[in-house]
Amino acid sequence: MLQRIPALVLALLALFPTLATAEDHWVGTWAASPMAQPNTDASIGAADTTYRQIVHVSLGGDTSRILLTNEFGLAPLTISSAYIALSTKGSEIDTATAHPVTFGGRTSIVIPPGALAVSDPTGLKLPALSDVAVSFVVPAQTIQQVTLHGFADQTSYTAPGNVSGAASLTSPTEINHWYFFKGIDVRADDKSGAVVAFGDSITDGAHSTKDTNQRWPDVLARRLQAEKKTQKLGVLNEGIGGNRILHDNTGPGALARFDRDVLAQAGVKYLVILESINDIGHAQNPTSPNDPVTAEDLIAGLSQLATRAHTHGIKVYGATLTPYMGAGYSSPAGEEIRLAINQWIRTSKELDGFVDFEKATQDPAKPSVFSAAADSGDHLHPTDAGYKAMGDSIDLKLFTK
Repeated sequence: MLQRIPALVLALLALFPTLATAEDHWVGTWAASPMAQPNTDASIGAADTTYRQIVHVSLGGDTSRILLTNEFGLAPLTISSAYIALSTKGSEIDTATAHPVTFGGRTSIVIPPGALAVSDPTGLKLPALSDVAVSFVVPAQTIQQVTLHGFADQTSYTAPGNVSGAASLTSPTEINHWYFFKGIDVRADDKSGAVVAFGDSITDGAHSTKDTNQRWPDVLARRLQAEKKTQKLGVLNEGIGGNRILHDNTGPGALARFDRDVLAQAGVKYLVILESINDIGHAQNPTSPNDPVTAEDLIAGLSQLATRAHTHGIKVYGATLTPYMGAGYSSPAGEEIRLAINQWIRTSKELDGFVDFEKATQDPAKPSVFSAAADSGDHLHPTDAGYKAMGDSIDLKLFTK
């Protein structure tokens, strides 16, 4: 026999519509891979400072939550007075959309070293492909090592004191990193999910036009949102410039950061891996080779990533390595390794499929180099047009399986 829900319960649900329940399905809509930066001049944490960080989300949802990080910190990190709002221009926010962010009902949180913090649901409904400002205060404290994403390709801001809820920041300082901030999740239905783009600077968006969201994962996100069959998918950019598979370089190596940057993300269904050009470049650098690796070593590393993702029910797509001849660390020996890896990606039964970024960006008359339209000038990183060609080359049917 059905029982009536007491009026008091209904009233409480009306007052607190965004309280999380065990049935909530959270999906990542934006992410950045954290890494360590020594705070050698002690400038960060020297005085109360507001950080207002601007990001471009992919999937929309009826409410949202943020993830803050102290994963590379060496001491507890205090963060307070956080807000989330839609971004308008510069450091300005739409105050009508501003919502305070709490952690277990509190307006501040102390994050232990090596840990992250997931906020309470904020109440902010996020439209797909919107620009979002997340603001919070880092009170004065001793910080030996900062957790950040070192290349944002997006202008964010700091300002003195606690002005996290301000409509705009007065004479803010521009910053080009995402400090202590690693993700936004949205609450969506159980058919929603996330695609993780996992890679190096070519995934991070190096040489794309700043503040315009021209990275290939951005292109993919727009295409997914434009198609009814894929509208319920978010895209998480987990690229780190200079990243390698088998060795640390800029940030931990791919094998070391995989759990944090892929498996721990909310609602992941698909993974696209574009990694190893830096392994090849360092190993076969014609002037200063270091950390030698073979094609077999790198294939074994890629295979490990696929196996670990499959263990968690994630479909894995390899991305062929884009041309690199002419880049500062290119060599004929390195080119042989690149071609061997691409052959494995195209034919391996250990992957669920592949995307052909090499074909999308190469010069048809000279396949070992970028096409003129795709080459940013360093023969390693694409132009905006090259990134668009990469994003447009992905078969969206891969994300309906």
